Amino acid sequence: MNTETKGLNRRRILIALATLVAASSIMVGAASAVTPAEIKAKGKLVVGIQAANPPWGYVDSATGQADGIDADIAKAYGKELGVPVEFVGLEVANRIPALTSGRVDVLFATMAMLPDRAKAVQYSKPYIGNFIYLVAAKSTPIKTNEDMGKYSIGVPRSSQQDTDVTKNAPAGTNILRFDNDATTIQAMLSGQVQAIGGNMFYVKRLNDTKPDTYENKLQFTQLYNGACSRLGEKELNASLNAFVDKIKANGELAKIQQKWTGSSMTNFPDKVEGVPFVAN
Repeated sequence: MNTETKGLNRRRILIALATLVAASSIMVGAASAVTPAEIKAKGKLVVGIQAANPPWGYVDSATGQADGIDADIAKAYGKELGVPVEFVGLEVANRIPALTSGRVDVLFATMAMLPDRAKAVQYSKPYIGNFIYLVAAKSTPIKTNEDMGKYSIGVPRSSQQDTDVTKNAPAGTNILRFDNDATTIQAMLSGQVQAIGGNMFYVKRLNDTKPDTYENKLQFTQLYNGACSRLGEKELNASLNAFVDKIKANGELAKIQQKWTGSSMTNFPDKVEGVPFVAN
């Protein structure tokens, strides 16, 4: 190898190393701590939300705007900070990566409080509760966990439904995993699966399409949802907790819940095992 070739290769290596360092800096910068003051200075709050999971969070096909429980609460938090909200529609599996990579500032994205998730993100105090069920047609005889083994069961990939069905179904059960709630529900409606793991709104969504056909068969888990910031973002976490306390006290939270669910829940547990509400 001649001197000119060696020099060219050396320059290529140096350029590659410089590019890698620059990319690393960008990634670190993107996931660096965000404070309420920095969000205000930026002039907008970037919120990760589920884009196809009504009434939790979804993109309205008529307006192109985010709507649902999570959207209304996120808009109220943006108003509290005095900035508009920019929504980023996310699937179940990419919610946490979108936050930790810095793509969004905070998640209002049907984030059930789970110890494993709390190792990756910082939860706020809860702002709503949820239940996980196995859902099937009324004509489908499912009364016990063992009965699940007779059917193909759909779940949104990486969701609590996925965890609960996998844990409770007999070994060998055919569990099909879909990208989101909407495709899981469609799999049931199309006959691709005979049962699905769903949250407390699945039966209504299914019966809106095929009236008086579906019901909850088995109940698995009661959950509570919170807003999520990145680990170590103490100021943002404190701001989110103060906001949740405020909308609980002034009735705004109950009003949003009533609008979307027909009932309200503001009596939340003071703690969830393995899920701290306050940043260390």
